[in-house]
Amino acid sequence: MSTTDANPELENLLEYIKRNRGFDFRGYKRTSLSRRIRRRMQTLSIENYNEYLDYLEVHPDEFVELFNTILINVTAFFRDTEAWEYIANEIIPRIIANKPITQPIRIWSAGCASGEETYTIAMLLAEALGMEQYTARVKVFATDVDAEALDYARHANYTPKEIQNVPPDLQEKYFERTGGRYTVQKELRRGVIFGRHDLVQDAPISRIDLLVCRNTLMYFNSETQARILDRFHFALHDSGFLFLGKAEMLFARNHSFAPLDLRRRIFTKVPNGNRRDMLLSMTQTSSQQSSFDMVDKMSRVNQAAFEIDPIAQVIVDIHNSLALANEQARTLFNINTRDLGRPLQDLEISYRPVELRSRIDQASTNRRTVILKDIEWSIAEQEIRYFDVHVIPLIDISSDELLGVKIVFTDVTRFKQLQNDLVHANQELETAYEELQSTNEELETTNEELQSTVEELETTNEELQSTNEELETMNEELQSTNEELHTLNDELRQRSDELVQVNTFLESILAGLQSGVAVLNQDLHIQIWNYRCEDLWGVRADEVKGRHFLNLDIGLQVEQLRQPIRHCLLGESPHPEVILEATNRRGKKILCKVTCTPLRALTTGEIQGVILLMEAVGSTE
Repeated sequence: MSTTDANPELENLLEYIKRNRGFDFRGYKRTSLSRRIRRRMQTLSIENYNEYLDYLEVHPDEFVELFNTILINVTAFFRDTEAWEYIANEIIPRIIANKPITQPIRIWSAGCASGEETYTIAMLLAEALGMEQYTARVKVFATDVDAEALDYARHANYTPKEIQNVPPDLQEKYFERTGGRYTVQKELRRGVIFGRHDLVQDAPISRIDLLVCRNTLMYFNSETQARILDRFHFALHDSGFLFLGKAEMLFARNHSFAPLDLRRRIFTKVPNGNRRDMLLSMTQTSSQQSSFDMVDKMSRVNQAAFEIDPIAQVIVDIHNSLALANEQARTLFNINTRDLGRPLQDLEISYRPVELRSRIDQASTNRRTVILKDIEWSIAEQEIRYFDVHVIPLIDISSDELLGVKIVFTDVTRFKQLQNDLVHANQELETAYEELQSTNEELETTNEELQSTVEELETTNEELQSTNEELETMNEELQSTNEELHTLNDELRQRSDELVQVNTFLESILAGLQSGVAVLNQDLHIQIWNYRCEDLWGVRADEVKGRHFLNLDIGLQVEQLRQPIRHCLLGESPHPEVILEATNRRGKKILCKVTCTPLRALTTGEIQGVILLMEAVGSTE
């Protein structure tokens, strides 16, 4: 998409993303890029790009969600099986044949996403070379701009569904099953190097034998594709191969690559002359330009070099006004173009992260560089960075005149962290060494104790041998006893089944009776309370079981049953019957006939309790 057709709001958003996070999406196709950004905006109910830019300024965590939406990671093991078979049978043997055994084989998997295709090429090389040669010679460089995808790929841990396209013999050979997932074998994993790399901005990896970049170019516009393909051309050996995805072609750069197998999207590099010829051509062209054009061009080159320098730099003139600030400095210290020309003292950079005015005076007076080490600066919440600040006087060589001061802010956060980690590691090492010495002394003492223990064990062993003989005899006896127990167990199981059947039968009888049945033991505690009792008095069996019958508070005058129950327990009356006035659970006045029957043991005939039959025989209302 040309800049004239571009949406200014979208372009402004892309410039902001590049300036604040280092992701340059300006080379992506605008249609697909706009569609993905709007998908994220719809999730947040944001209508236009300017509002979304404001949202990003307030919510920096949103960058992660946005990048995950834009950078779609779609990959799989052995995707397009036919193409990978061609790589295994034709391309890899040619690479091995063209390489002396002492030279390394270098592979670049660009846009590797979560690593499936990277490990695919690694497995094919290990199969062709053998694991020993693979470990010694192969380096597979796997790059992507998506940090989360790279982290997933580094762990090399996949689900059964993700490795379903891997042939069974390769699964068994190069994967280890752990906790329901599959991890790539360590020796195969060592040959792969993962790193973040932007195909548009970062320098290409060189001396590559096979460059795998499948279905990544399709997301860029034609101009950006051309720049990326130029980088791929530089990266490959003259005998190298380029492997693209099915959806990609090379119409825009057919003079740099020739198709080896167009259907499978495999290309070879077309040499475009050596670097000496390219430099000579540039020199001849330059010599035809006027000296004025050359000076103008060099000035623009110097300005561009200053602007894109990754180290933050500012220049202050002799009047202590801000003269220049490169892109990195403007982003880091929140400097706008309108700040250029303003007095340094009016800007925050004059005192943050360090006081500069006195250092500028010192460097200007002494005409010597002032170096400040490990300047700490809290850029954001919980983010501390460290800088080495160089205040360098700018002196005209011809006139020895002071032109101003250049201030360079070198980010040494990583080295500071490494230094702190090293100090921490040394402290842990000293502690571990002291513990090791102590452990060594304990081991010597333990060794002496072990020697005496060995002698005791020899004596004990003899005793154990005799004990073992006794145990063998006891084992035979136990086997015999075990058989008897099995027989008893079978009998008990049979009796248990019979008991269950009897209980089931008894419960069926009690449930089918039209009279309420309550069974009491000799202490008049309720043992059985059937469903008809629950329906008659409105009290559940689990509420009365185990309670004293005469203590129940129900619609029946239980106290008048004390004497009949006692006669029944003494065996004086065979079946005492009593008709009592009562109130059922519905509050209705009824006449209840209560029959007491002694509960006798089956074998001895001894009275063990009382069976009460309660039946409504009429109404008093």
